[in-house]
Amino acid sequence: MAKNSETLAFSERLKQALTRAAKKIRTPSELALQFNLHHAGQQITNQAAQKWLTGASKPTREKIETLARLCKVSAQWLRYGVPENPARPATNSGEEAKLPRAEAELLRSFRTLSAHQQTLITELVTQLALAWETGEKP
Repeated sequence: MAKNSETLAFSERLKQALTRAAKKIRTPSELALQFNLHHAGQQITNQAAQKWLTGASKPTREKIETLARLCKVSAQWLRYGVPENPARPATNSGEEAKLPRAEAELLRSFRTLSAHQQTLITELVTQLALAWETGEKP
């Protein structure tokens, strides 16, 4: 499978989750070994793990679920890059008024940023949420 943005993004999330996991996994062979110890289905090779880590391929849903359990992250985040239960963004239809003042101010400031800056902030918040989810306190 040719590298595309989806498989590359998955690869980045996988590497990130592996570095934050309680048991550090640094090489494709370590990943294959740990995966095979935790997966009830078909085992993988070192080459398959290498392809996941380089973005050359993306595992099946079943294998992503095993990886998520191994790394103690949500399968949805690992697969798609979104939290399991994302908060609904406030709209301009009055929901912003229901937010605590500091959150409403933050949201208004966020909306003034460029698309690139919003992407950077979103990625930072995702990183912090992942750290929290995995028990690593920033």
